[in-house]
Amino acid sequence: MNTILNISNFSSSEKTFVTIGTFDGVHFGHQKIIEKLVLEAKKSHRKSVLLTFFPHPRMVLQKDAKIELINTIEERKHLLAKTGLDYLIIHPFSKDFSRTTALEFVRDILVNKLNISKLIIGYDHHFGKNREGNITQLTEYSHLYDFVVEEIPAQDIDDVSVSSTKIRRALASGNLKTANNYLGYHFMLSGIVVNGKQLGGKIGFPTANIDVKEAYKLIPKTGVYVVKATIDKKVVFGMMNIGNRPTVNGHNQTIEVHFFDFNQDLYNQNLTIELLYFLRDEVKFASVDTLVLQLKSDEKTARVYIEKNSPF
Repeated sequence: MNTILNISNFSSSEKTFVTIGTFDGVHFGHQKIIEKLVLEAKKSHRKSVLLTFFPHPRMVLQKDAKIELINTIEERKHLLAKTGLDYLIIHPFSKDFSRTTALEFVRDILVNKLNISKLIIGYDHHFGKNREGNITQLTEYSHLYDFVVEEIPAQDIDDVSVSSTKIRRALASGNLKTANNYLGYHFMLSGIVVNGKQLGGKIGFPTANIDVKEAYKLIPKTGVYVVKATIDKKVVFGMMNIGNRPTVNGHNQTIEVHFFDFNQDLYNQNLTIELLYFLRDEVKFASVDTLVLQLKSDEKTARVYIEKNSPF
């Protein structure tokens, strides 16, 4: 997959099959659209193109609104690279770009820049200034500019019963199993390992403190999770706490991972943590000793889960 960071950097003498959207989560519903795009493009000897935008339009047009996305843009790129797409175009979304009319979008971008032959989109797709463009206008423009529009029927998408909103709700409530089932992969958190207060090491549970830089990234419900990461091409399992560490009077939310059977300096490394299983809610214990007993119990439960559910 070729990744292009601005549509002005794309050109193709070959006709293309295109889909457009945010694709946050790259979940089963998204995968259905992309699989159709890639398959039909190959059958017709065309190039498959996914056009998406970053920042998310709401981050630009509704700056006061809190937005939580399932994927960072880097995570989304990583997931889309597995789909067989020929091109991923990530176009910068700005206030100026938001003023592009539906006609300008079709003529200047789809036709003149992407050299479109076919557009495959999900049902109820809107585009252009004030979301004025819809399937009716697309169909009209397709006759004018000689390309085909194929809308994935509502029934086909509804059969999958997946939406980014459902996934966000599942993650917020600690229903990780449902979220991962909808995604078709393990929800992930990516960040740099930073210095913490090193309290974990003092009680026999040293942790890697993960700093997720992207403020828009959804952080799931506080609590303890069974996790895995790939470090130096080796899969390592562990347990992660998301929360404020109330037992030691913590105030700020942290993301701390204790890896099992692992002893390596990870500071300043970028890690992607995959969340496998929600163990329990975060609790304030009466003492550090009580916390340690619970952590030992958590580790035992986590190891049993890993043994029963490997390989991942």
